[in-house]
Amino acid sequence: MKLADRLSLLGTETAFLVLAKAKELEAQGKKIIHLEIGEPNFETPKNIINAAVQALNDGWTHYNPSAGLPQLRQVIASDINKSRGINIGPGNVVVTPGGKPIIFFSLLALVNPGEEVIYPNPGFPIYESVINFVEGKAVPIKLREENRFHLDIEELESLITPKTRLIIINSPQNPTGSVLTGEELKAIAEIAIKNDIYVLTDEIYSRILYESKHLSIASVPGMLDRTIILDGYSKTYAMTGWRLGYGVMPEDLAEQVAKLATNCNSCTTTFAQIAGIEALTGDQSAVGGMVSEFKKRRDIFYDGLCKISGFKCHKPHGAFYLFPKITDLGLESSMLEERLMREAGIAALSGTSFGAYGEGYIRFSYANSTENILRALEKLSDFVDKL
Repeated sequence: MKLADRLSLLGTETAFLVLAKAKELEAQGKKIIHLEIGEPNFETPKNIINAAVQALNDGWTHYNPSAGLPQLRQVIASDINKSRGINIGPGNVVVTPGGKPIIFFSLLALVNPGEEVIYPNPGFPIYESVINFVEGKAVPIKLREENRFHLDIEELESLITPKTRLIIINSPQNPTGSVLTGEELKAIAEIAIKNDIYVLTDEIYSRILYESKHLSIASVPGMLDRTIILDGYSKTYAMTGWRLGYGVMPEDLAEQVAKLATNCNSCTTTFAQIAGIEALTGDQSAVGGMVSEFKKRRDIFYDGLCKISGFKCHKPHGAFYLFPKITDLGLESSMLEERLMREAGIAALSGTSFGAYGEGYIRFSYANSTENILRALEKLSDFVDKL
């Protein structure tokens, strides 16, 4: 089949490929501990499920505006104003089927061919993939372990050129679990304002923090008109399969993003949006319980991993991933991923799944049960002993 040339520019999210491979092995009878996929192992809270069922029974099964139901956009605006300390309205909100469309639509709306986008590496692979797909120039900024996987502000400034159109940041960060400080956000904001650059801030893990309160660059003076916030329901409310996300951005940009949504997916599932209202306005105790459990699992996994020879790990402060350095094991990241699956029955992700600078690392998700994490630690120890 003769395909369009642009498809060669499009990458993928390796987590789904590894998940598929693990499922194949499970179908053949092999037991696999899933530490590859960033999916909470909790069920969606009952109040949210009940709201969706009621919405279905009430007839919320038809088209709705491409930007989202007005009542949900108002609820999101109110929630963002409270959590980020800013002042936006429903006209600043676009609801999408998951968070990824906000990356896609923002880049399509803002970046011309040849214009540059700075993005974190290692980082969520879809950033680089979509930058390349829209024919922008992907400019990685390396997140270094010696800097706690935080952006180096001086390096960021050195990467700015007259062609820089957008900076992407992600805090709490996937795959490293690092969290940007208020001072770092102010420094990034100064660079963006000085050079007239937009910032896409991926805040999908904003509620999954262990030692600090979430801070958004949108709250820095002068940044509201040049910031796009990406957030959603998948991680916070264990709603990965519901495909419900949103972006918060200047109204002029929101209108264009809604137009892209019209052309791409028409609208986001209506009854899921009604459930989204309940998620943000209803009982939040399940969220607190999940975050407490994630923290417990982090501590168990981190403490256990640090005791296994060959793994050196930075303690994450948000999200639900460990990103240990594995160079002392004498294996490349992709080889370790393969051998862990085949020999230890552990599905994990090579650091290179998150960019070239991820070589020498591997990502484990602790969005799994404590029992499975303890089993994985035993298997990891046995695996290393046999190397």
